[in-house]
Amino acid sequence: MSRYRLYPETEQVAGMEEHCGHARFVWNLAVEQQSWWTPHRGKAPNHLERCRQLTEARAAFDWLRDGSQTVQQQALRDFDQAMKNSFGGSHRRPTWRRRGQSEGFQIVGKMARVEKLNGKWSQVWVPKVGWVRFRVSRPVPDFASYRITKDTSGRWHAAFAAVPEPIPAPGTGEITGVDRGVAISAQRADGEPLHCPGLTPKETERLVRLQRRLAKAKRGSNHRARLKGQIAKLRAREKDRRKDWAEKTSTDLARQFDVIGVEDLKVRGMTKSARGTLVEPGTNVRQKAGLNREILRNGWGLLRSRLEDKAGLYDKKNNPAGRVVPVPAAYTSQRCSACGHVASESRESQAVFRCVACAFVCNADVNAARNIMNAAVQIRTADGHAVAARGGGPLGQPVNREPQRKTPPVLVGV
Repeated sequence: MSRYRLYPETEQVAGMEEHCGHARFVWNLAVEQQSWWTPHRGKAPNHLERCRQLTEARAAFDWLRDGSQTVQQQALRDFDQAMKNSFGGSHRRPTWRRRGQSEGFQIVGKMARVEKLNGKWSQVWVPKVGWVRFRVSRPVPDFASYRITKDTSGRWHAAFAAVPEPIPAPGTGEITGVDRGVAISAQRADGEPLHCPGLTPKETERLVRLQRRLAKAKRGSNHRARLKGQIAKLRAREKDRRKDWAEKTSTDLARQFDVIGVEDLKVRGMTKSARGTLVEPGTNVRQKAGLNREILRNGWGLLRSRLEDKAGLYDKKNNPAGRVVPVPAAYTSQRCSACGHVASESRESQAVFRCVACAFVCNADVNAARNIMNAAVQIRTADGHAVAARGGGPLGQPVNREPQRKTPPVLVGV
């Protein structure tokens, strides 16, 4: 997806918001209809039946007929695709869309048109709205459709559906491992730390102040709506910085290294709430919530997904040319990258690793990144794909050794 910032006129905003409302209305009706039909009640209607029902609804309601039929029918197609993805196991089941959070609609076919105005500006066609300008921050790719969205801070964007070109490998034989953390967003095996930028201290202080004022504001008041808008702008600024960092970092890694090892972490499961239920309440809920926020703030999942898009996910059968190798995360922080000894006592603190077997001292995140790099080389070598590894520790399977003695042994009887 290539996304560009839209700058609609004041009168165009009303028409685009109306399209968002129609698309959300059709989507939510499809969700409700799908949830009502069960094996006991019968089979849910297919796409053609839903389209006929939409035609009848447009004939019955003037407010729906005044909208774009292309936008409304595409909402049904999007729902059908979401159901296919759910049945295929790649996505969750489609859920409700809420006003102010899931604002958007898609334009496909002959309606999807772009005209270039000059070197800085172009415009896209929106049915019953007209041409809407957008800033050309980079060349517009070849596309078959585009999606118009509105974020929580009130900004409009146009995302063009186009498959990005993968970044070719440098061919230098360089490899690295990336250890993702909270104190350091991503640590490379060569020792370079990568920090995901967030809000500045003044912005964080202002965010806390706005949240406290929001908690005291009256529900449904204009004052509360303004506070929510100000908070949304700060959140959007933080999100933009995180996405920009993930794009630049993933591009830099894909251009520098032939093989990139990453921990195979299930971020979605790791960031689930620990609140529990009324019958079985969770423990350390506040601490777990704070950890979840830090994991999401550092963009663990976003960095890996962009790396896979640009360098390809390694798969022995389906994609052996992929350069991003998922590595099991077990014991990567407890294993010594120099001798291979595994011991939890070696991890003295968040930043210090001191091996109890060979007395090797290293930064804990750098040590974990080297273990990830070594494991990536082992996986590719075991699958028959030779790698010219440069740097790092031993490539064989580590075996626990006896701790190194600080004093020579005493020989009895000598």
